[in-house]
Amino acid sequence: MRRFVAFAAAFAAVIAASGVRADLPPLKIGIVYSYSGGGATLGKSLDGALDAWTALHGDTVAGRKVVFVKRDDTGIAPDVARRQAQELVVQEHVDILMGSALTPNAIAVAGVSTQAKVPFFIVNSATSNIIAKQPYSARFGFTEAQATVPLAEWALKTGIKTAYVVFQDYGPGIDAGVTFEKTFAAGGGKILGEARVPVTNQEFSAYIQRAKDTKPQALYVFLNNGGGSVAFLHGCQAAGYGRAGIKILAAGALVDENYLPVIGDAADGLITSLNYSTDHDSALNRQFVQTFAKVTGNGAIVPDFSSAAAFDVMAAIYKVVAAQNGVLDPDKTMDLVKGLKFESPRGPIAIDPQTRDLIQNIYIRRTIKRRGSFVNVEFETIPMVRDPNES
Repeated sequence: MRRFVAFAAAFAAVIAASGVRADLPPLKIGIVYSYSGGGATLGKSLDGALDAWTALHGDTVAGRKVVFVKRDDTGIAPDVARRQAQELVVQEHVDILMGSALTPNAIAVAGVSTQAKVPFFIVNSATSNIIAKQPYSARFGFTEAQATVPLAEWALKTGIKTAYVVFQDYGPGIDAGVTFEKTFAAGGGKILGEARVPVTNQEFSAYIQRAKDTKPQALYVFLNNGGGSVAFLHGCQAAGYGRAGIKILAAGALVDENYLPVIGDAADGLITSLNYSTDHDSALNRQFVQTFAKVTGNGAIVPDFSSAAAFDVMAAIYKVVAAQNGVLDPDKTMDLVKGLKFESPRGPIAIDPQTRDLIQNIYIRRTIKRRGSFVNVEFETIPMVRDPNES
Protein backbone atom coordinates (compact mmCIF):
# COMPACT_ATOMS: atom_id res chain seq x y z
CA MET A 1 0.00 0.00 0.00
CA ARG A 2 2.85 2.38 0.85
CA ARG A 3 4.32 1.72 -2.61
CA PHE A 4 0.97 2.46 -4.27
CA VAL A 5 0.57 5.72 -2.33
CA ALA A 6 4.10 6.74 -3.28
CA PHE A 7 3.45 5.91 -6.92
CA ALA A 8 0.17 7.85 -6.90
CA ALA A 9 1.88 10.85 -5.34
CA ALA A 10 4.67 10.72 -7.90
CA PHE A 11 2.18 10.42 -10.75
CA ALA A 12 0.21 13.39 -9.42
CA ALA A 13 3.42 15.40 -9.22
CA VAL A 14 4.24 14.58 -12.84
CA ILE A 15 0.76 15.62 -13.92
CA ALA A 16 1.03 18.87 -11.97
CA ALA A 17 4.46 19.60 -13.39
CA SER A 18 3.18 19.09 -16.91
CA GLY A 19 0.37 21.60 -16.37
CA VAL A 20 -2.31 18.97 -17.13
CA ARG A 21 -5.09 18.71 -14.56
CA ALA A 22 -6.15 15.11 -14.00
CA ASP A 23 -9.82 16.14 -13.58
CA LEU A 24 -10.11 17.77 -17.03
CA PRO A 25 -10.47 15.85 -20.30
CA PRO A 26 -8.48 16.78 -23.41
CA LEU A 27 -9.56 19.86 -25.32
CA LYS A 28 -10.81 18.47 -28.62
CA ILE A 29 -10.60 20.75 -31.65
CA GLY A 30 -12.47 19.33 -34.62
CA ILE A 31 -11.03 20.40 -37.97
CA VAL A 32 -12.86 20.20 -41.31
CA TYR A 33 -10.46 21.34 -44.02
CA SER A 34 -9.22 20.61 -47.54
CA TYR A 35 -6.36 18.11 -47.42
CA SER A 36 -6.98 16.87 -50.95
CA GLY A 37 -8.56 18.23 -54.12
CA GLY A 38 -7.62 21.54 -55.70
CA GLY A 39 -6.90 23.22 -52.36
CA ALA A 40 -4.60 20.54 -50.96
CA THR A 41 -1.80 23.05 -50.29
CA LEU A 42 -4.15 24.77 -47.85
CA GLY A 43 -4.26 21.66 -45.67
CA LYS A 44 -0.49 21.53 -45.46
CA SER A 45 -0.28 25.21 -44.57
CA LEU A 46 -2.92 24.76 -41.87
CA ASP A 47 -1.02 21.88 -40.30
CA GLY A 48 2.18 23.91 -40.39
CA ALA A 49 0.46 26.74 -38.55
CA LEU A 50 -0.92 24.40 -35.87
CA ASP A 51 2.51 22.86 -35.35
CA ALA A 52 4.12 26.29 -35.21
CA TRP A 53 1.60 27.42 -32.59
CA THR A 54 2.14 24.42 -30.32
CA ALA A 55 5.91 24.66 -30.77
CA LEU A 56 5.78 28.23 -29.46
CA HIS A 57 2.98 27.94 -26.88
CA GLY A 58 2.76 24.29 -25.91
CA ASP A 59 -0.02 21.76 -26.41
CA THR A 60 -1.81 22.38 -23.10
CA VAL A 61 -4.05 25.26 -22.07
CA ALA A 62 -5.77 25.77 -18.70
CA GLY A 63 -4.94 22.23 -17.69
CA ARG A 64 -6.32 20.63 -20.86
CA LYS A 65 -4.25 18.71 -23.37
CA VAL A 66 -5.05 19.92 -26.89
CA VAL A 67 -6.06 17.22 -29.36
CA PHE A 68 -6.78 17.84 -33.04
CA VAL A 69 -9.36 15.62 -34.73
CA LYS A 70 -9.05 16.21 -38.48
CA ARG A 71 -11.34 15.51 -41.41
CA ASP A 72 -10.65 16.04 -45.14
CA ASP A 73 -13.58 17.69 -46.92
CA THR A 74 -11.85 16.94 -50.29
CA GLY A 75 -12.44 20.41 -51.79
CA ILE A 76 -15.72 22.16 -52.59
CA ALA A 77 -18.08 19.60 -51.06
CA PRO A 78 -20.58 21.11 -48.60
CA ASP A 79 -22.45 17.84 -48.06
CA VAL A 80 -19.18 16.14 -47.09
CA ALA A 81 -18.22 19.03 -44.80
CA ARG A 82 -21.64 18.98 -43.11
CA ARG A 83 -21.50 15.25 -42.47
CA GLN A 84 -17.97 15.48 -41.10
CA ALA A 85 -18.87 18.34 -38.77
CA GLN A 86 -21.83 16.34 -37.47
CA GLU A 87 -19.56 13.35 -36.84
CA LEU A 88 -17.07 15.52 -34.98
CA VAL A 89 -19.83 16.92 -32.75
CA VAL A 90 -21.87 13.76 -32.14
CA GLN A 91 -19.25 11.02 -32.17
CA GLU A 92 -16.02 12.80 -31.20
CA HIS A 93 -17.64 15.32 -28.82
CA VAL A 94 -15.33 18.13 -29.91
CA ASP A 95 -15.29 21.33 -27.88
CA ILE A 96 -14.63 23.66 -30.82
CA LEU A 97 -14.94 23.36 -34.59
CA MET A 98 -12.26 24.92 -36.78
CA GLY A 99 -11.61 25.15 -40.47
CA SER A 100 -13.11 25.45 -43.90
CA ALA A 101 -10.90 26.51 -46.76
CA LEU A 102 -13.85 27.25 -49.05
CA THR A 103 -17.07 29.20 -48.59
CA PRO A 104 -19.65 26.48 -49.45
CA ASN A 105 -18.08 24.20 -46.86
CA ALA A 106 -17.91 26.97 -44.26
CA ILE A 107 -21.64 27.63 -44.68
CA ALA A 108 -22.36 23.92 -44.15
CA VAL A 109 -20.21 23.65 -41.01
CA ALA A 110 -21.63 26.90 -39.59
CA GLY A 111 -25.10 25.39 -39.81
CA VAL A 112 -23.98 22.39 -37.75
CA SER A 113 -22.30 24.74 -35.27
CA THR A 114 -25.50 26.68 -34.74
CA GLN A 115 -27.66 23.60 -34.31
CA ALA A 116 -25.24 21.96 -31.86
CA LYS A 117 -24.15 25.19 -30.10
CA VAL A 118 -20.50 24.33 -30.71
CA PRO A 119 -18.29 27.36 -31.51
CA PHE A 120 -16.90 27.38 -35.05
CA PHE A 121 -13.78 29.45 -35.79
CA ILE A 122 -13.45 29.99 -39.54
CA VAL A 123 -9.95 29.97 -41.02
CA ASN A 124 -10.81 30.84 -44.61
CA SER A 125 -14.10 31.73 -46.26
CA ALA A 126 -14.24 35.02 -48.08
CA THR A 127 -17.92 35.61 -48.86
CA SER A 128 -19.68 38.40 -46.96
CA ASN A 129 -22.61 37.85 -44.61
CA ILE A 130 -22.34 34.07 -44.29
CA ILE A 131 -22.28 34.07 -40.47
CA ALA A 132 -24.83 36.81 -39.76
CA LYS A 133 -27.39 34.20 -38.65
CA GLN A 134 -24.88 31.74 -37.20
CA PRO A 135 -24.31 33.00 -33.63
CA TYR A 136 -21.68 30.40 -32.71
CA SER A 137 -19.42 31.20 -35.66
CA ALA A 138 -16.60 33.76 -35.95
CA ARG A 139 -14.35 34.46 -38.93
CA PHE A 140 -10.58 34.84 -38.56
CA GLY A 141 -9.81 35.15 -42.28
CA PHE A 142 -11.05 37.99 -44.46
CA THR A 143 -13.78 38.79 -46.98
CA GLU A 144 -13.16 39.58 -50.61
CA ALA A 145 -15.08 42.84 -50.36
CA GLN A 146 -12.83 43.85 -47.47
CA ALA A 147 -9.72 43.26 -49.56
CA THR A 148 -11.03 44.46 -52.94
CA VAL A 149 -12.27 47.98 -52.20
CA PRO A 150 -8.72 49.16 -51.30
CA LEU A 151 -7.32 47.67 -54.52
CA ALA A 152 -9.92 49.34 -56.74
CA GLU A 153 -9.27 52.64 -54.98
CA TRP A 154 -5.52 52.20 -55.45
CA ALA A 155 -6.05 51.58 -59.19
CA LEU A 156 -8.00 54.81 -59.55
CA LYS A 157 -5.45 56.75 -57.52
CA THR A 158 -2.63 55.59 -59.79
CA GLY A 159 -4.38 56.74 -62.98
CA ILE A 160 -5.94 53.50 -64.23
CA LYS A 161 -9.17 54.46 -65.98
CA THR A 162 -10.29 51.27 -67.80
CA ALA A 163 -10.45 47.66 -66.64
CA TYR A 164 -11.76 44.26 -67.60
CA VAL A 165 -12.85 41.87 -64.83
CA VAL A 166 -12.53 38.06 -64.66
CA PHE A 167 -13.77 36.10 -61.66
CA GLN A 168 -14.97 32.67 -60.60
CA ASP A 169 -18.73 32.37 -60.55
CA TYR A 170 -19.38 31.53 -56.90
CA GLY A 171 -19.70 33.43 -53.61
CA PRO A 172 -16.27 34.98 -52.99
CA GLY A 173 -15.54 35.41 -56.70
CA ILE A 174 -18.81 37.26 -57.23
CA ASP A 175 -18.14 39.42 -54.15
CA ALA A 176 -14.65 40.26 -55.44
CA GLY A 177 -15.64 40.95 -59.05
CA VAL A 178 -18.76 42.97 -58.30
CA THR A 179 -17.03 44.95 -55.54
CA PHE A 180 -14.17 45.87 -57.88
CA GLU A 181 -16.60 46.93 -60.61
CA LYS A 182 -18.77 49.06 -58.31
CA THR A 183 -15.86 50.74 -56.54
CA PHE A 184 -13.95 51.38 -59.76
CA ALA A 185 -17.00 52.77 -61.59
CA ALA A 186 -18.03 54.92 -58.60
CA GLY A 187 -14.59 56.53 -58.69
CA GLY A 188 -14.82 57.40 -62.38
CA GLY A 189 -13.29 54.29 -63.92
CA LYS A 190 -14.84 52.39 -66.83
CA ILE A 191 -15.44 48.64 -66.81
CA LEU A 192 -14.99 47.33 -70.36
CA GLY A 193 -16.52 43.94 -69.65
CA GLU A 194 -16.52 40.94 -67.34
CA ALA A 195 -16.21 37.17 -67.59
CA ARG A 196 -17.66 34.81 -64.99
CA VAL A 197 -15.68 31.58 -64.96
CA PRO A 198 -17.12 28.25 -63.70
CA VAL A 199 -15.42 27.42 -60.43
CA THR A 200 -14.14 24.07 -61.73
CA ASN A 201 -12.73 25.52 -64.95
CA GLN A 202 -8.99 25.17 -65.59
CA GLU A 203 -8.78 26.39 -69.21
CA PHE A 204 -8.56 30.16 -69.52
CA SER A 205 -7.30 31.04 -73.01
CA ALA A 206 -10.67 32.23 -74.29
CA TYR A 207 -11.22 34.47 -71.26
CA ILE A 208 -7.70 35.88 -71.52
CA GLN A 209 -8.07 36.72 -75.21
CA ARG A 210 -11.54 38.21 -74.75
CA ALA A 211 -10.21 40.53 -72.06
CA LYS A 212 -7.16 41.52 -74.13
CA ASP A 213 -9.34 42.37 -77.14
CA THR A 214 -11.06 45.16 -75.15
CA LYS A 215 -7.62 46.85 -74.69
CA PRO A 216 -7.97 47.67 -70.99
CA GLN A 217 -5.34 49.45 -68.93
CA ALA A 218 -5.84 46.79 -66.27
CA LEU A 219 -7.22 43.28 -65.87
CA TYR A 220 -8.72 42.48 -62.46
CA VAL A 221 -8.89 38.76 -61.70
CA PHE A 222 -10.16 36.57 -58.88
CA LEU A 223 -9.24 32.89 -58.77
CA ASN A 224 -9.28 31.04 -55.47
CA ASN A 225 -6.31 29.17 -54.03
CA GLY A 226 -6.00 26.13 -56.24
CA GLY A 227 -8.24 27.65 -58.90
CA GLY A 228 -5.74 27.66 -61.75
CA SER A 229 -3.50 30.64 -61.02
CA VAL A 230 -0.50 28.98 -62.70
CA ALA A 231 -2.36 28.30 -65.94
CA PHE A 232 -4.04 31.71 -65.93
CA LEU A 233 -0.90 33.77 -65.44
CA HIS A 234 1.12 31.71 -67.88
CA GLY A 235 -1.72 32.27 -70.35
CA CYS A 236 -1.58 36.03 -69.83
CA GLN A 237 2.17 35.96 -70.36
CA ALA A 238 1.82 33.95 -73.58
CA ALA A 239 -0.91 36.30 -74.81
CA GLY A 240 1.47 39.25 -74.48
CA TYR A 241 -0.21 41.19 -71.69
CA GLY A 242 3.10 42.76 -70.73
CA ARG A 243 3.83 43.89 -74.29
CA ALA A 244 0.31 45.28 -74.55
CA GLY A 245 0.83 47.33 -71.39
CA ILE A 246 -2.03 45.64 -69.51
CA LYS A 247 -1.44 45.73 -65.76
CA ILE A 248 -2.75 42.71 -63.87
CA LEU A 249 -4.49 43.42 -60.57
CA ALA A 250 -5.73 40.50 -58.52
CA ALA A 251 -7.12 39.07 -55.34
CA GLY A 252 -4.14 37.95 -53.28
CA ALA A 253 -4.82 34.20 -53.50
CA LEU A 254 -3.80 34.31 -57.17
CA VAL A 255 -0.18 34.62 -56.09
CA ASP A 256 -0.27 32.53 -52.93
CA GLU A 257 3.31 32.15 -51.75
CA ASN A 258 3.21 28.39 -52.24
CA TYR A 259 2.38 28.78 -55.94
CA LEU A 260 4.94 31.48 -56.73
CA PRO A 261 7.82 29.07 -57.47
CA VAL A 262 5.68 27.40 -60.15
CA ILE A 263 4.19 30.62 -61.53
CA GLY A 264 7.67 32.08 -61.92
CA ASP A 265 8.23 35.13 -64.11
CA ALA A 266 4.54 35.30 -65.06
CA ALA A 267 3.92 36.77 -61.58
CA ASP A 268 6.51 39.53 -61.90
CA GLY A 269 5.04 42.95 -61.19
CA LEU A 270 1.51 41.82 -60.27
CA ILE A 271 -0.39 44.09 -57.90
CA THR A 272 -2.60 42.33 -55.35
CA SER A 273 -4.42 43.08 -52.12
CA LEU A 274 -4.62 40.82 -49.09
CA ASN A 275 -4.40 40.75 -45.29
CA TYR A 276 -1.06 38.94 -45.10
CA SER A 277 2.21 38.27 -46.85
CA THR A 278 4.97 35.93 -45.73
CA ASP A 279 7.22 38.97 -46.21
CA HIS A 280 5.24 41.07 -43.67
CA ASP A 281 7.73 43.12 -41.64
CA SER A 282 7.17 42.48 -37.93
CA ALA A 283 9.00 40.64 -35.16
CA LEU A 284 6.03 38.34 -34.54
CA ASN A 285 5.78 37.40 -38.20
CA ARG A 286 9.49 36.68 -38.43
CA GLN A 287 9.14 34.37 -35.41
CA PHE A 288 6.10 32.72 -37.01
CA VAL A 289 7.84 32.20 -40.37
CA GLN A 290 11.00 30.84 -38.74
CA THR A 291 9.06 28.45 -36.49
CA PHE A 292 6.88 27.33 -39.40
CA ALA A 293 10.03 26.47 -41.36
CA LYS A 294 11.39 24.43 -38.45
CA VAL A 295 8.25 22.39 -37.86
CA THR A 296 7.54 21.70 -41.54
CA GLY A 297 11.14 20.68 -42.07
CA ASN A 298 11.93 20.65 -45.76
CA GLY A 299 11.03 24.22 -46.79
CA ALA A 300 8.67 22.96 -49.48
CA ILE A 301 5.84 25.05 -48.03
CA VAL A 302 5.77 28.51 -46.44
CA PRO A 303 3.10 30.35 -44.44
CA ASP A 304 0.35 32.02 -46.43
CA PHE A 305 -2.86 33.91 -45.59
CA SER A 306 -4.61 30.75 -44.38
CA SER A 307 -1.62 29.82 -42.19
CA ALA A 308 -1.75 33.21 -40.49
CA ALA A 309 -5.49 32.83 -39.89
CA ALA A 310 -5.06 29.33 -38.44
CA PHE A 311 -2.32 30.61 -36.12
CA ASP A 312 -4.69 33.34 -34.94
CA VAL A 313 -7.53 30.85 -34.42
CA MET A 314 -5.24 28.98 -32.04
CA ALA A 315 -4.42 32.22 -30.22
CA ALA A 316 -8.15 32.90 -29.84
CA ILE A 317 -8.85 29.37 -28.59
CA TYR A 318 -6.12 29.56 -25.96
CA LYS A 319 -7.39 32.95 -24.79
CA VAL A 320 -11.03 31.91 -24.39
CA VAL A 321 -10.15 28.57 -22.78
CA ALA A 322 -7.77 30.23 -20.31
CA ALA A 323 -10.39 32.88 -19.45
CA GLN A 324 -12.81 30.07 -18.50
CA ASN A 325 -10.20 28.07 -16.56
CA GLY A 326 -10.60 25.18 -18.97
CA VAL A 327 -14.34 24.69 -18.44
CA LEU A 328 -16.09 25.87 -21.61
CA ASP A 329 -19.55 27.29 -21.99
CA PRO A 330 -20.43 28.01 -25.65
CA ASP A 331 -22.23 31.26 -24.93
CA LYS A 332 -19.44 32.53 -22.69
CA THR A 333 -16.93 31.48 -25.34
CA MET A 334 -18.68 33.57 -27.99
CA ASP A 335 -19.00 36.54 -25.63
CA LEU A 336 -15.24 36.40 -25.10
CA VAL A 337 -14.56 36.07 -28.83
CA LYS A 338 -16.55 39.23 -29.56
CA GLY A 339 -14.11 41.27 -27.49
CA LEU A 340 -10.86 39.82 -28.79
CA LYS A 341 -8.06 42.15 -29.89
CA PHE A 342 -4.47 41.05 -30.28
CA GLU A 343 -1.35 41.26 -32.39
CA SER A 344 -1.16 38.74 -35.24
CA PRO A 345 1.66 37.83 -37.62
CA ARG A 346 -0.29 39.97 -40.11
CA GLY A 347 -0.61 42.99 -37.78
CA PRO A 348 -3.27 44.14 -35.29
CA ILE A 349 -6.62 42.36 -35.47
CA ALA A 350 -9.95 42.67 -33.67
CA ILE A 351 -13.22 40.77 -33.85
CA ASP A 352 -16.14 43.08 -34.64
CA PRO A 353 -18.60 42.42 -31.77
CA GLN A 354 -21.61 42.99 -34.04
CA THR A 355 -20.66 40.85 -37.05
CA ARG A 356 -18.08 38.44 -35.53
CA ASP A 357 -15.91 39.21 -38.55
CA LEU A 358 -12.34 40.42 -38.38
CA ILE A 359 -11.23 44.05 -38.51
CA GLN A 360 -7.69 44.12 -39.88
CA ASN A 361 -5.12 45.81 -42.07
CA ILE A 362 -5.31 45.28 -45.82
CA TYR A 363 -2.06 45.53 -47.75
CA ILE A 364 -1.44 46.46 -51.36
CA ARG A 365 1.40 44.19 -52.53
CA ARG A 366 3.70 43.91 -55.53
CA THR A 367 5.15 40.56 -56.59
CA ILE A 368 8.88 40.89 -57.21
CA LYS A 369 11.94 38.69 -57.51
CA ARG A 370 14.35 39.01 -54.62
CA ARG A 371 17.44 36.92 -54.03
CA GLY A 372 16.30 34.46 -56.67
CA SER A 373 12.75 33.93 -55.38
CA PHE A 374 9.45 35.70 -55.93
CA VAL A 375 7.82 37.37 -52.93
CA ASN A 376 4.75 39.53 -52.30
CA VAL A 377 6.04 42.83 -50.92
CA GLU A 378 3.60 45.08 -49.08
CA PHE A 379 4.01 48.71 -50.09
CA GLU A 380 0.80 50.33 -48.87
CA THR A 381 -1.27 49.71 -45.73
CA ILE A 382 -4.96 50.47 -45.30
CA PRO A 383 -5.43 50.21 -41.53
CA MET A 384 -8.15 48.28 -39.70
CA VAL A 385 -10.60 47.71 -42.53
CA ARG A 386 -14.11 46.37 -41.97
CA ASP A 387 -16.09 44.43 -44.56
CA PRO A 388 -17.96 47.22 -46.43
CA ASN A 389 -20.85 44.81 -47.05
CA GLU A 390 -21.38 44.34 -43.33
CA SER A 391 -20.62 47.75 -41.81
